[in-house]
Amino acid sequence: MFQQVPMVEIDGMELVQTRAILNYFASKHNLYGKDLKERALIDMYVEGMADLNDMVVVFPGHPPEEKDAKLALIREKTINRYFPAFEKVLKSHGQDYLVGNRLSRADIQLVELIYHLEELDPSLTANFPLLKALKTRISNLPTVKKFLQPGSQRKPLLTAEAIAEARKAFRF
Repeated sequence: MFQQVPMVEIDGMELVQTRAILNYFASKHNLYGKDLKERALIDMYVEGMADLNDMVVVFPGHPPEEKDAKLALIREKTINRYFPAFEKVLKSHGQDYLVGNRLSRADIQLVELIYHLEELDPSLTANFPLLKALKTRISNLPTVKKFLQPGSQRKPLLTAEAIAEARKAFRF
């Protein structure tokens, strides 16, 4: 449709746009809430993660002289803004998951973000016991556990070399 990636062919459709793809998969696999209110909360949490996730994803592409400052900003935002907000949500209702006490797209994306952040600084979750427990809970689900094994399809953060290669390939 928009001549871009990502594009997924599924159920007779060609879906583009990351959020559309993720929403479709989440709906198809009952990870997108049981009603409109739960979907709104899931969307709010996912969108709340987006800014931090964007900072993490582009981090490897920054010039070496900017990396210390960018990493310090990621650490500051993680520890003082994002992780406290999600820790508070989990604490406020005393349930195992962010929404409706069942696994959702928001939980999965938060755990993936935690993994990426820990690749940059393993100490970031030290003062967030409920987030660590969420990560452990989700990481121990059989399909997730398999996905996290060495040799699986999970990809680490992009390296500076991979970003340079993508820039060359896509001419940007």
